[in-house]
Amino acid sequence: MDSPAATPFSTLIRTASHAQHTEAENSSFMSNMLGGRLAVTAYRRYTEQLWFVYRALESAATALADDPVAGPFIQPELARTTQLERDLAHLGGPDWRTHLSALPATRAYAARIEECARTWPAGYVAHHYTRYLGDLSGGQIIRGTAEKTWGFARKGDGVRFYVFEGIGNPAAFKREYRALLDALPLDDLEKQQVIGECKRAFALNTAVFRELGDEFPLSA
Repeated sequence: MDSPAATPFSTLIRTASHAQHTEAENSSFMSNMLGGRLAVTAYRRYTEQLWFVYRALESAATALADDPVAGPFIQPELARTTQLERDLAHLGGPDWRTHLSALPATRAYAARIEECARTWPAGYVAHHYTRYLGDLSGGQIIRGTAEKTWGFARKGDGVRFYVFEGIGNPAAFKREYRALLDALPLDDLEKQQVIGECKRAFALNTAVFRELGDEFPLSA
């Protein structure tokens, strides 16, 4: 049996957070949205919450670009805020910002990202990992569902958040990203703390789904 030291960190972080990842994916809101059982207004509200989360992630990018821990993960081809704003303009019209509001769980999620960005770059990496690798993987399922359910053009306005035009080979990019995780200059204790933060990120995300589910319950 491999010792923890022999197991790549990218494997450790994936397996340790599997239960939290599954819980987030199987939330009632996400299940209903992926099942095509919700109106486009629910999708728009979800996209609004993503804007707050990614604004928190990406507003820290410049300050962390030269950080030895977080810096290698700051890659412009991942940036999503501009795409989210284009989607929100499509979904809500040119004045979409005037009715934008964060759910309490979203505010807590964004605040934790901002705190890690200020005080703990390795914790920021945990949030970066849970978001962007998820977008490159399961996010593509959401894109396909949205196109089919609400009639968005394939990879067009409304789903541009899920389209990474700067990444020609997502599988290769994810391999390179995991190699960066494996190369993180952290001791074993901080690696365990990063795994804990990854679990926390999924829990924060699940809390957002829970509040969205309360806002958009299925009709009886």
